[in-house]
Amino acid sequence: MGNKRNLHPPSQASARRMPASDRMPASGSTRTDVWTPTVGTAFKLLMSARLCAALWSVVSDCDETYNYWEPAHYLHTGKGFQTWEYSPAYAIRSYAYILLHVLPMKLLALLLGNNTILVFYMTRCLLGLACALSEVLFYRGVCSVFGPNVGRLTLVFLLFAAGMFGASAAFLPSSFSMYLTMVAYGAWLLGYDHFAVLAIAASGIIGWPFAAALGVPIAFDIVFLKQKYAFFIKWCIVSLLVFLVPMVAVDHQYYGKLLIAPLNIVLYNVFSGHGPDLYGTEPLSFYLINGFLNFNFVYLLALGSLPFLLLTSLVVARASSKHKFTWLSLAPMYIWILIMFTRPHKEERFLFPIYPFFAMAAAMVLDNVQRVLHVLTRGGSEDKGHYAHKNQWMPAVFSVVFAVMSLSRIVAVHQGYHAPLDIYVELHRVVSDPSVHTLPVDKPVNVCVGKEWYRFPSSFFLPGPNWNLQFVQSEFRGLLPKPYEPGPDGTKITPTHMNDMNREEPSRYIDVSRCHYLVDRDTENWTALEPQYSNSPDWTIIKQVPFLDASRSDRIFRAFYVPFLSVKHCRFARYSLLKATGPKKSSKQKRKS
Repeated sequence: MGNKRNLHPPSQASARRMPASDRMPASGSTRTDVWTPTVGTAFKLLMSARLCAALWSVVSDCDETYNYWEPAHYLHTGKGFQTWEYSPAYAIRSYAYILLHVLPMKLLALLLGNNTILVFYMTRCLLGLACALSEVLFYRGVCSVFGPNVGRLTLVFLLFAAGMFGASAAFLPSSFSMYLTMVAYGAWLLGYDHFAVLAIAASGIIGWPFAAALGVPIAFDIVFLKQKYAFFIKWCIVSLLVFLVPMVAVDHQYYGKLLIAPLNIVLYNVFSGHGPDLYGTEPLSFYLINGFLNFNFVYLLALGSLPFLLLTSLVVARASSKHKFTWLSLAPMYIWILIMFTRPHKEERFLFPIYPFFAMAAAMVLDNVQRVLHVLTRGGSEDKGHYAHKNQWMPAVFSVVFAVMSLSRIVAVHQGYHAPLDIYVELHRVVSDPSVHTLPVDKPVNVCVGKEWYRFPSSFFLPGPNWNLQFVQSEFRGLLPKPYEPGPDGTKITPTHMNDMNREEPSRYIDVSRCHYLVDRDTENWTALEPQYSNSPDWTIIKQVPFLDASRSDRIFRAFYVPFLSVKHCRFARYSLLKATGPKKSSKQKRKS
């Protein structure tokens, strides 16, 4: 396996590979040492940030709700929504990934009782814990190979990045792949190649099959540079036995037939002729803007990191082994950019697996800037004191600007888009208030959504099993999910009125006259199918929360929160929980009148 590189202190072999100024501080450190947080301190910092994300981040993607939280809610309680991806006719999602979250949910339910909102948030806390542990291993590997200066900067960027705040506690395969990619590269940098292979395999098989591409640099190192052919084949076979075989068994149990879900999703996305483009396409600028919003100036440094490091290598001497680790560690980011940036269908979550590489790449760039400045101001020599001591102000100023902008972005997103979570939490107060909720305890209750269907956080926010989310018709013309068939074999039943072409199914809708409560957002551009429900005498306002009206807000001040200025330049609509006042006309009767 080779020498394992430890954080405090490095092994003799790894210490020989890095310049003296890069070595990690040991006991009895001298004035030339560079301070960097210990593993324990790094974990405490990261865990604090990830718990904040678990509690305060929004559910920003309807796929997270309907493709992951809802199947999990069904396996946990016997009730939830099913998308076409989970129909046995298509079966492009694996229940093995869902089960990894359902098992902790059941344990949490034993401890927390029937409070499903607490189960939801505690599950997110566990996801934050998994992310923090993965980040610590990644940080340890970066420190071991690239030195404490790069490691410390990587930690700062991971800790404060708005992108990591949103991705860390998300119930998404792309977040799962982000965790395991960090584990893989942390293990690989520390010399644990077998763990690296296992982590990449788990990421691709259980999580997201396309994320296996991020393991290409590790495979190249093991097979072509180290020439450990038998080792690589052995651990690939072990990975298939450990991950693929149980996953096929799980899916056979839930779908009722033998299939390989990762293969199905690859066939659909690559060979179906239309793939995910049915759900919208975006220009290249989508990822350029989105990356800046989530990582601001770190993102810009990361994109240009490889050419910059190659250029500065003419000035800064490096050990040959460190050159290898540099380009192999940056390769996953560029491989992923080449794949994802060229696809017409683009989504923010698709970049999650390479978020840690943005942090590491930018840290390498800043570290090299410090080295170059040190060489230029020391007459061409790197050996007169540590290169980071005299110009530490530069990465410090950069880190402060980055952290302030990241926190500004986090606050802007929370203030602008947290309203749906607040509104659905209110349902639990409503059900306990007899002056508001006058229906019998066991009577079915319909909570309806129209145009706001995609902001439903999940059935974990509904007060009880007799509460049902229902869809009323809006201007949306795509395919909506439908409830699983009741019973233990609901996952095996091929649902009716389902398709993989995103064609609208009118059977999803109920008439608004059957709604007891309705969640809606006021807009100026109302239509017959999307009226201003809050202004209708048929509805009583229970609660309203401000929600960002992006179309009427300044582009800069809606993206980044600036005290005093954002309030002036942003406009907010009303996000409402409404209660039906009594018998009313159906939507068809209203249109006739």
